[in-house]
Amino acid sequence: MAVGRALTLGVMALADVVMVALMLIGVVLAFGLGLVFLFPPLAQAMRCRTGQVRRLNAEWLGIGIPAPYLPEPLPVRPQPDGWYRHDRQLYKTGRWPDWNNRWQWLVGDTATWRDGLWLFLSPLAGVFLLLPLALAGCAVLAAGSQDSSAWPMALGGAAVVALAATPYLLRGYAWWNLLLLSPTAESVLSGQVQRLDQARLATVDSQASELRRIERDLHDGAQARLVAIGMTLGAVEELMDKDPAAAKALLAKSREASSTALVELRDLVKGIHPPVLAERGLGDAVRALAMDSSLKVAVTVELDTRPDSPVESAAYFSISELLTNAARHGGAERVWIDISGHGHALRVVVTDDGSGGADPARGSGLRGIERRLAAFDGVLAVNSPQGGPTTVTFDLPYALAEKYPAVKPPLPRGKMIIVGLGWGLGWLPLFPQGMVAAIMKIIDIEHRSWFLALYLPGPLQWPLIVFNIMLGLSMYAAAMLVPLQHARRIRLAEVAPARLWLGR
Repeated sequence: MAVGRALTLGVMALADVVMVALMLIGVVLAFGLGLVFLFPPLAQAMRCRTGQVRRLNAEWLGIGIPAPYLPEPLPVRPQPDGWYRHDRQLYKTGRWPDWNNRWQWLVGDTATWRDGLWLFLSPLAGVFLLLPLALAGCAVLAAGSQDSSAWPMALGGAAVVALAATPYLLRGYAWWNLLLLSPTAESVLSGQVQRLDQARLATVDSQASELRRIERDLHDGAQARLVAIGMTLGAVEELMDKDPAAAKALLAKSREASSTALVELRDLVKGIHPPVLAERGLGDAVRALAMDSSLKVAVTVELDTRPDSPVESAAYFSISELLTNAARHGGAERVWIDISGHGHALRVVVTDDGSGGADPARGSGLRGIERRLAAFDGVLAVNSPQGGPTTVTFDLPYALAEKYPAVKPPLPRGKMIIVGLGWGLGWLPLFPQGMVAAIMKIIDIEHRSWFLALYLPGPLQWPLIVFNIMLGLSMYAAAMLVPLQHARRIRLAEVAPARLWLGR
C-alpha cells in the first residue's frame, strides 16, 4: 500500500511541472504585461491542487492540514447615495469593487505564495518519492542481466529500498506538506477576527434587546410605583390636618408600595449582574441560583482560579437559562451542574432528568445561549434524546488563560534526535558518498576507495549517488526545518488566547 501511494503521489507531483509552467507564464503576463485578469483563475486552480494535496495528506498519510487562506472578502455594499466605493474610486455597480477586493485577497494572501512555493518544489518532491522505486526497478533490471553475480545484491537493494524506505519517505512528504500548506498565524488570527466580528454584532443586538427590556421593566414596574407613591404622599399632605386616620392609612400603603418597588429594583439589578456573582464568584452565585430554583439542584465546582467578570456573567446567565428551560420545557425534577477548569478552558455541564427533545435549531433559549457564548469563542453541545435525560455542555476555551503562565514547550526528544542526526551525519551521504562519488564517477577513476556506490553494478551507481545526495540534503533540511516548525506551532498557540482579548 505504501509503495502504491508513493507511486501515485510521485507521479502527481511530477505532473505539477505543467501547472508550474502555466503559473510562471501567468505571473509574467499578469505582472509584466498588465494582464491581471489571468492571475485569479490560475490562483484558484493552484488552490484546488493544494486542496487535493491536503485531502490526500489526511486520508492517506494521517496528517490533516486545515486551509490556511484568509477569509474571502464580503460583497461590497452601496453608500447612501447608491454608489460603490473602492479606495478613492466610485463605481455605479459593485462588480469592479468586488473584483478588486478579490484580486487583493488572492495577491495579498501569504498562503497564495506559499502554495506557489510548494507547487514549484513539488516536482522535486516527486523525484524524491520515486527515487527508491526507480532504484528498485534498476535493481530488478540488473538482476535479469547476464551478470549472475549482481542479482543477489540487486534483489536485496530492491527489497530494502522499496519496502523499508518508502514509508519513511511518505512521512517526510506529509511533514513537508504540513510545513508549507498549513495555516499561518496571520490567517488564523484573521479568521478569528472575522468570527468575532460576527459574534460582536450578535452581542450588540442582544445587549440592545436587554437594554430595551430593562427600560420596559423600569417604566412599567418601579417607575410606575414610584409615581404612585409620590401621588399618595401628596394626598397625605392634604389629609394630614383634615383626616389623620386616612393619612395614616395612605402612609401605610406608600410604605408597602415602596417595599414592592425595592424588591422589583433588586430583581432588576439581579437580572443585570447579581451582587453575589460580583462578590463571591461563579460557584457561590450558581449555588444561590440553585437554592432559589424550584428544582432539586446539585452543584459541583472545581475551579482553582476565578474567571474574569464578563466570562463569569456569560456562564452564570447561561446556567440560569438552562435551569429555566429544564423547569419550563423539560418537566425535570432534578438537575446536576458541574463547573470545572480544564487547563485554560472553563467547562460547564448541566444535566437534567426531564423529557428531553431540546434542539437549538427550533429557536429555543439555547440559541440565545449560543450567541452569548460566541462572544468568548464558546462552544455549546446538546445531547437530548426523546425521553431524556438532557445534557448540555459548554466550553469557554480561554476563560482561564490569563491565570496560567505561558510556558513554551521545549523541542520534543524525538525531534531533537532528528536535528542532531541531521547536523551530525548529513555530511556523510551528501559529500563523500554523494558529490565526491559523482565526481569520481564522471572522471572515471578506477580507484574506488570507500565510495560504496562505485562497488555496485553500473546501472545502480548513478541512482545510489543521486539518492545519497538527496538523503544528505533532506537530513540538513530536516535539521533546519524541524525547529522552525516547532517555533511556528508555538506562535500559533500564542495566537489562540488573543480570541478572548479581541472579544472584549
